[in-house]
Amino acid sequence: MTLLVVGASGYLGGELCRRAVTAGSRLVGTYHRAPGALDGVDWRPLDITDRAAVRALVTRVRPRAVINAAAVYGGWAVCADGAGHVAAAAAEAGARLVHLSSDALHAGRPRPYADDEPPTPVYPYGAAKAAAETAVRLVAPEAAVVRTSLIIGDERSRQIRLCLDALTGAPGVRLFSDEFRCPVDVTDLASAVLELVDSDYAGPLNVAGADPVSRADLGRLVAGRYGLDPAKLAVTTIAAVGQPRPDNVRLDSSRAAALLRTRLRGARELLAV
Repeated sequence: MTLLVVGASGYLGGELCRRAVTAGSRLVGTYHRAPGALDGVDWRPLDITDRAAVRALVTRVRPRAVINAAAVYGGWAVCADGAGHVAAAAAEAGARLVHLSSDALHAGRPRPYADDEPPTPVYPYGAAKAAAETAVRLVAPEAAVVRTSLIIGDERSRQIRLCLDALTGAPGVRLFSDEFRCPVDVTDLASAVLELVDSDYAGPLNVAGADPVSRADLGRLVAGRYGLDPAKLAVTTIAAVGQPRPDNVRLDSSRAAALLRTRLRGARELLAV
């Protein structure tokens, strides 16, 4: 089959490509600034904010499936408008679509969020991801919409780099002690997404790590993994920063655990020394 990975040069996109190439898929991967280095990928430049360009590429490639892993933190045009363009093009081509969403579209609360709960965004990035889901579900109702959390792995992970910066005194970098998420390993997430490509699952699905941790506790786990002093971790709270952010966002991924072969490990297991 031909698989089109939009945002293939990103961290998750790269892992998706590696696994798809190993599985023998014909793979087309898009990039915005520079192609990835992985062999076996037909690299194509794409600005997903350009609706005509997205439609033209999908028409040329004629993929059986499309994975949209493109995202820019705070970028409405990419996260919301671009997602709609990809979904419309996939639907027109009759391609299976798996769209990557985020737990950032929830406001936070003490009890976990189920898969089908409506978005309650409290900041711009969450609003953009919520808008993207609306567009995808309108034009491609058979698509799988993967709600995931902080993506961790090695030093290429933005979340791991953020923790390392907070541990090594990078200016202005502090981790929240009162913001809880369910970090997921990039390899687990990529495996789950590729399983969904070959399924007929439609609608939102939580695909996140097995246990919730605060961002500050994630930093302490990273300290242990890299042999750094956790006492040097720069920590703050959402209240102290004075900006609206999701606080306690725990995704219930039990449906994904029952549906998929991939085991979704938790941050404590993943970062254990």
